[in-house]
Amino acid sequence: MKNTLPAFIALIAMVWSTTVMAADKYTETMQKNIQVVYTSQNIADLQTAVNTFERVGAAEKTKWEPFYYASFGYIMMSNHEKDAAKKDVYLDQATTALNKAKELVPNESEVIALEGFIYMMRLSVDPATRGRQYMPLSTQTFNKAVAINPNNPRALALLAQMQFGAAQFFGSSTAEACATTTSALEKFASFQSENPLAPQWGKEMTEGLKSKCN
Repeated sequence: MKNTLPAFIALIAMVWSTTVMAADKYTETMQKNIQVVYTSQNIADLQTAVNTFERVGAAEKTKWEPFYYASFGYIMMSNHEKDAAKKDVYLDQATTALNKAKELVPNESEVIALEGFIYMMRLSVDPATRGRQYMPLSTQTFNKAVAINPNNPRALALLAQMQFGAAQFFGSSTAEACATTTSALEKFASFQSENPLAPQWGKEMTEGLKSKCN
């Protein structure tokens, strides 16, 4: 036993070290590509990042973040696309990726909020004909995300965007939207997460909406 104990300890140390290195590599790869989907204005670069997320998701089968960011990347691609039909294709791909995240964390507020974002982007492709379907669907989904986590600033920010757009569409008051915007900014100011890959986007968008409320 005395002869085998040092070898056993060395083996445990090696396994632990390998696990830590793999985790660090995963986080590093994710963070690098997250910055791309946050900042890139180029569809080709976004596609490259999304491809990486999908490969990582296939390898890291228990982690929802790769699928979340793949979905977010497809949403950004749709946002930069001019052709309406192609926008919908990207949003179809965003839905497919997000469904994989939902299978892993069905009650994650960030994932539900992103689902509502997809509906809102579908609406934006053709508001006149899609309003009846996607306006209530997106609002309901954002409200669900807020109910799951009232401190999620992105859920509130997206809800505020939807409320503001609906108010403008119907020519009604934007007071509710502006109140939600204020609440979202308060949550952005206090938001913290132990997850190094937690979503961080949305504050600038919300500040832009707030400027319309003054």
